[in-house]
Amino acid sequence: MPAIVLLGAQWGDEGKGKVTDLLGERVDYVVRYSGGNNAGHTVITPDGQKYALHLMPSGALSPSAMIIIGNGVVVDPKVLLEEIDGLSQRGVDVSRLRISGDAHLIMPHHRALDRVVERYLGSARIGTTGRGIGPAYGDKVARMGIRLQDLLDPGILRKKLELALREKNQLLFKVYNRKAIDVDATIEEYLGYAERLKPYIAETRVMLWDALDRGETVLLEGAQATMLDMDHGTYPFVTSSNPTAGGACVGAGIPPTAITRVIAVSKAYTTRVGAGPFPTELFDDNGQHLLKVGREYGTTTGRERRTGWFDAVVARYASRLNGVTDLVVTKLDVLTGLPKVPICVAYEINGERFDDMPMSQTDFHHATPIYEELDGWWEDITKARTEEELPENARRYIARIEELTGTRVSVVGVGPGREENVVRHPLLP
Repeated sequence: MPAIVLLGAQWGDEGKGKVTDLLGERVDYVVRYSGGNNAGHTVITPDGQKYALHLMPSGALSPSAMIIIGNGVVVDPKVLLEEIDGLSQRGVDVSRLRISGDAHLIMPHHRALDRVVERYLGSARIGTTGRGIGPAYGDKVARMGIRLQDLLDPGILRKKLELALREKNQLLFKVYNRKAIDVDATIEEYLGYAERLKPYIAETRVMLWDALDRGETVLLEGAQATMLDMDHGTYPFVTSSNPTAGGACVGAGIPPTAITRVIAVSKAYTTRVGAGPFPTELFDDNGQHLLKVGREYGTTTGRERRTGWFDAVVARYASRLNGVTDLVVTKLDVLTGLPKVPICVAYEINGERFDDMPMSQTDFHHATPIYEELDGWWEDITKARTEEELPENARRYIARIEELTGTRVSVVGVGPGREENVVRHPLLP
């Protein structure tokens, strides 16, 4: 039975949490396969309760699905325990959580280095959240990482930490003039986390293989989005993992042949947090409209998001790269009241038209959007539940997105609520 990948088609913040939660009651497992607590999902339940989830898969709000944090995630144990406690206090059952023993830990030296390096970069900074995600992934690749399973063996934990801090403390103290990390204090802190996290640590790969063998449905949830992918995004202004569909296999430990559907989520416009190229970015009243009406502030950081018109070049790239079978377009209601709604259909770079993403970073930085203007609509669409209930111009807008991306638009979000959707094609049979 199917493994379904759910991912972002832009630069993140597209509303994946809402879709994951929407599907959560109809799947058996929800798996987070990449990223750390630099990402965030906001989920609003039917009774108006708002949940900001950072490490926990969005399926945590499902009453029955098992929730898995896969080996591809980097985990800050303090943040995870705070999230577990916060959900428990609000009556959410977190006993269904399991965490891969191979997931890497974010340590104090990762957070310290992330913050100080970003400051030293000055105007060349990437725009990280300073939560240690990049340095944790760096140590993973350098084979110096500390994994969740290491919390269960104090001797191994100490040995690995001492080895890591030989180098990291030199950097912090001698290069950046910061206080060195104390080994004993860190060991004591993390062994405290171990005591509480031990019941959740498991061999999650086998759990997922067995679930697929039983014919159960596994939903794989990516953090961030396609254009922040380490290999396929706007490098170096990217995250430190692979949130694309291929990363789901690596980050959860399931075979590619198990994936039967790839659902991509895109806003009806475009946003981005942090530095990096953004061809359709707006600096006028339209940009302020998208910011304020769309409430474009980061779930994790609270930072204002940069806003711009829908970029069909990016959306088509994401669709082809990920093998997208279904596109979910969120926040269509934010465009209500605009007389014209442009869509970027191509780029102009040095007098040449590009219908696909240019090869080089330099070209993408200098891309000028070529727009096609569509007529807007004034009607309130938040109560629409069928395509026929949408204004004609809103339907034309969605149809044009479908044409330009080459992917069917299966669901249209018409409001922030869990039920505020127009379902054109069911996401699950």
